[in-house]
Amino acid sequence: MLKRMLVGLIRSHEVTGDKARDPALKTRYYKLPKDKLWEEVISLLKKLPKYTLLHEVKNVGEIVVTKRTITGRTQDITITLFSMNPVKSAIDIYSASRGSLGDLGSNYRTIIELFNLFDQKLSNYKTDK
Repeated sequence: MLKRMLVGLIRSHEVTGDKARDPALKTRYYKLPKDKLWEEVISLLKKLPKYTLLHEVKNVGEIVVTKRTITGRTQDITITLFSMNPVKSAIDIYSASRGSLGDLGSNYRTIIELFNLFDQKLSNYKTDK
């Protein structure tokens, strides 16, 4: 976590993907069709008090939410769901803080928090790729 805070002094965004160096930021895969995964993710996000659902485009698989940090900054979070095949889908997240200074690792912590919530809710469907 200290490393993330130091990196966060200058960087105010974080992204997940297949090629992420940090294993915690790797794309998450689930044995669910994209439509079912969409429903599960949307229902979970609507229940979370810290997150505000701004925009959702189901055919593209994009969900945009915001979150206020402890310091009062706003994070813009884009959650992308995409279909790997008819019975398997994946989730990637991009999180960025508004403002010019770094985020002290808050975007990293937000992504980890969201992935943990998704993994907890969808634990029966989680797969490794």
